[in-house]
Amino acid sequence: DEEIIFDELGVVDQKEITFELLDKDDIAKAKELLKKELKGTVINESGMKFSIQMTEEEVERTKANAISQAVDTIRNRLNEFGLAEPTVAKQGEDKILVEVPGIKTQADEQRIRELIARAAHLQLMAVDEDRQARVMTMNENEAKSFGDVILPDVYTNERYLLKEIPVLDGSMLTDAKVGFDKNNQPVINFSLNGQGAKIFGDFTAKSVGKRMAVVLDNKVYSAPNIRERIGGGHVQISGNFKIEEAADLAIALRSGALLAPVYVMEKRSVGPSLGADSIKSSSIALILGFVLVVFFMIIYYGAAGVVADVALIGNLFLILAIMSLFGATLTLPGMAGIVLTVGMAVDANVIITERIRELLHEGKSVPKAIEDGYDNAFTAILDANVTTLIAAVVLYVYGTGAIKGFALTMSIGILASMLTAIVGTHGIYQWLMPKIDKKKLGFWFGIKAEGAK
Repeated sequence: DEEIIFDELGVVDQKEITFELLDKDDIAKAKELLKKELKGTVINESGMKFSIQMTEEEVERTKANAISQAVDTIRNRLNEFGLAEPTVAKQGEDKILVEVPGIKTQADEQRIRELIARAAHLQLMAVDEDRQARVMTMNENEAKSFGDVILPDVYTNERYLLKEIPVLDGSMLTDAKVGFDKNNQPVINFSLNGQGAKIFGDFTAKSVGKRMAVVLDNKVYSAPNIRERIGGGHVQISGNFKIEEAADLAIALRSGALLAPVYVMEKRSVGPSLGADSIKSSSIALILGFVLVVFFMIIYYGAAGVVADVALIGNLFLILAIMSLFGATLTLPGMAGIVLTVGMAVDANVIITERIRELLHEGKSVPKAIEDGYDNAFTAILDANVTTLIAAVVLYVYGTGAIKGFALTMSIGILASMLTAIVGTHGIYQWLMPKIDKKKLGFWFGIKAEGAK
């Protein structure tokens, strides 16, 4: 908890961090702290000067971690953008495959590409007020000798001389939202965690009268004067933002910065003809599966099969209605989920009809067989659907992209099938009950009349 006083903090060739202690009594404390906090590094000491480098193993681990982090960050950004079932997956050692359905315009495509590739590296950096006046005539090497870096303004030709080591960065950011300033121009308001708020408050308290730059991806968006200590950890990025640009930037900040730069190596667009062929094939599979199930139920169970088919049709319409209500997109994996749901939905009616047939064989009356058949079948239907629903929920929670669409459609289908099979068909049977003739059980339930005692 004790302060260690140091100076000359800088980065050499993007590989080595150097600094010099000002009090020799701090050497032991500094060595102990560095050894404890910086795993996977080599610490070199020369008197009161220290240099820190990562080991080769740590470099490789960091590279692998950067790829995994990029996959998660890009996926989070696309999900927050509101796209339907984006697919983001690692390919090979250092490549990432991104598949984004539903892009209709060139402008949307450009926004997605910028959102994917944007580093979103946020830094709050101190302006070197002592040398800022000479920044226009200063080169990078001279700035580096002072432990500074020269960064451009995002909108003008102005340049800023900033301390190379930032006051804090985006790793301490907890939230970012679009807001509007007093001139009704879009701005981005972001909040810092407890550690970031403390650092920010302490820095502004010590730097009253000086400037602090808000830097994003090595470009200065603003460099306001600090008039007083700023507590609470709330900061604002202002600029000539469009609303869409501010929204995309807020998404990128919330999702976190990319640890390594990302470049678009190749882009392919799937034309409407290929998409139409896939939809056509899936539609044929859905219709064929539906028709076969309908005919099987009618042939094997008679009028009871017709009741099951009515429930199946209601189930399909219910799935589509719920998906439309919540604005979900029906993709190919979603259609696969519906095809699977067709078989699962009719399964509940098969269980109910078989229970009714068993009771009729035992000599029960038709009303008694129907009521007891539903009671006996309910537990089996509930158990089967709940276990399948659990699997679908797990797929949705831990799956990505297309898997989420499949799991969502299947979950809706399971819930809809329980409603149509248990409540819907029961109501139909109660309406038909006065018309059911026990002498025509072959017609009504697909069994011979002598099968009932």
